[in-house]
Order: sequence, then structure tokens, then C-alpha cells
Amino acid sequence: MRALIITGALLLGSFAASNASAASIYAGQARAAQVCSHCHGLRTPSADAPYPSLAGRDVEYLQMALKQYRDKTRKSDIMNAIAGSMSDNDIENVAAYYARQKANP
Repeated sequence: MRALIITGALLLGSFAASNASAASIYAGQARAAQVCSHCHGLRTPSADAPYPSLAGRDVEYLQMALKQYRDKTRKSDIMNAIAGSMSDNDIENVAAYYARQKANP
């Protein structure tokens, strides 16, 4: 009986962890739709946009770049202002969302 309870608790814990991952992607999508999509698009930027698409970029690269913009060690007036309001959690969520999108050819 004790083994069954422990197994059930482990399964429940792994289910909650997988839901937390999915929730962060949805939170990242919501934040990207509010802020990032105006210049970078959600999946693809507009044809005449001078800003790069973020879809399919490496998650670690996106996190590093956003943290550098937030900390103003990477300079861009626009990005310093936008990333300046982002928490570590926001950055992780947005990076996870964009990293999971298919890159455009």
C-alpha cells in the first residue's frame, strides 16, 4: 500500500511539473503577444519589418539577450525599455515560447 501511495505521489508530481512547463509557454505567448509581436511577430514578422523573427531561436540565447537588454549591458533604447520591465520568469516564458516556434525559411 505504501509503495502505491509513493508511486501515485511521484506520478502526480511529474504531471504537475509537465503542466508547469506548458503553462510557462502559454504565459510566454501571452507576453509576446502583448509586447514582442509588434516588432518581432508571434511566429513571423511582417514582410517590411526591420526586426528579426525570434521563432526557432535558441532558448538560452534569447534568455541571455533579454537579460542583457534588461541590465543595459546590451544597448538598444527600445529593447532596454521593454526588457527593463521583465522579470526573470517573464524572460524564461517568452524565450521558451519563441524557441518552440518553427523558424521561417
